[in-house]
Amino acid sequence: MAAVILLLVALASPAAARYTPDWASLDGRPLPSWYDEAKLGIFVHWGVFSVPGFDSEWFWWHWQGQQPPDPKCVSYMSKNYPPGFSYPEFAPHFRAQFFNPEEWADIFKASGAKYVVLTAKHHEGFTNWRSPYSWNWNSVDTGPYRDLVGELGDAVRNRSLHYGLYNSLYEWFNPLYLEDKKNGFKTQKFVMQKLLPELYNMVVRYRPEVIWSDGDWEAPDTYWNSTQFLAWLYNDSPVKDAVVTNDRWGAGCACKHGGFYNCEDKYTPGQLPKHKWEKCTSVDTLSWGYRRNMKLQELMDLPAIVYDLVSTVALGGNYLLNVGPTADGTIPPVFEERLRGLGAWLETNGEAIFATTPWRVQLENTTVPVWYTSKGPTVYAIITARPPTSTLKLSIPKTSAATKVTLLGSPSPLPWAPVYPNAGLTVLLPELPSTAAQAWALKLDAVQ
Repeated sequence: MAAVILLLVALASPAAARYTPDWASLDGRPLPSWYDEAKLGIFVHWGVFSVPGFDSEWFWWHWQGQQPPDPKCVSYMSKNYPPGFSYPEFAPHFRAQFFNPEEWADIFKASGAKYVVLTAKHHEGFTNWRSPYSWNWNSVDTGPYRDLVGELGDAVRNRSLHYGLYNSLYEWFNPLYLEDKKNGFKTQKFVMQKLLPELYNMVVRYRPEVIWSDGDWEAPDTYWNSTQFLAWLYNDSPVKDAVVTNDRWGAGCACKHGGFYNCEDKYTPGQLPKHKWEKCTSVDTLSWGYRRNMKLQELMDLPAIVYDLVSTVALGGNYLLNVGPTADGTIPPVFEERLRGLGAWLETNGEAIFATTPWRVQLENTTVPVWYTSKGPTVYAIITARPPTSTLKLSIPKTSAATKVTLLGSPSPLPWAPVYPNAGLTVLLPELPSTAAQAWALKLDAVQ
């Protein structure tokens, strides 16, 4: 009987474990498995900054925050708006009149993504939901007069996608934040009266499974009370078992503390990191928010996106691909085309991406780059350019008499021959199907 009681206590103890508000404890929390299996997410930068639709989502700061101001932004305002026009006057024009969350969710589902992360609040402080701590500077009190966070969340979840929210810790021009900053962050008026109450409210109300924190770098995590918030999030919040967080919780935290690591925007490690990470990048290479004057050559094309996804997953990362909707609530067709193209490629090759793990070797440069992923005993070799000949030599895999090679999307086994005894193989490729993505995946069974 005593042994049974001890066994029950041992089984119950992990569930009963609580995290303390310090990094040693918080960093020991296991990442919920859904996130690593998901591999691909869609990032959505949307806010008042989409109204000027110029420069980037940092327009307000570049125009009136930094010193000296960006002359391009100053010139844009002087040529297109009356003297004295203020940034908050853009908000009534953020109308989202064509916003259809069902259509957005259909596009995101078609991309093959498994999660979606929407900006709940960017550095401008405008919330895309009716925050009780952002009176008249939110999407329900002005502009769209709609709960954008809630509407998109419902549509996304109805398609079995995970839903996350981006939240900026700081706000460029919030008087409380500016007062704390002037005091060397020795006071916490902004944190206690605005940031934390809003964060708690957002989590309880919308139950995001990703909290993508940003805007942390001006102050230490002790100012933001990050560890206290995360301890509540992991211990007592309604999403305590499912939520994942990134690493932007205070100056010096990036790549050191938190859930998965972003390290920096568009982070691309040269080798396999020891910690779960995510690459966030944008179809528009010059901005995360919508730009009315973007040019085709400034956008990632489909082969570049697929290569980026494949290399990221091979190195153990997740890939968060951003699109910036317009102020009237549409996803520009060129962005939709990229997302649907990615989904079409994944429909055939997703087996080599989703729920995979890094293999013992991640990249082999043969006549074309080949990235490896694995799933149990199966290895996938993803060719990221069309080979110049009908044969492909892979030197890394160790073969056996039972080795079988197939091209994903084609059921017939491919002929192959060993390069060395029990090591390497030369595969006779079929006529590779034409694809805009310029990438194909081989499935290798019974190799090491």
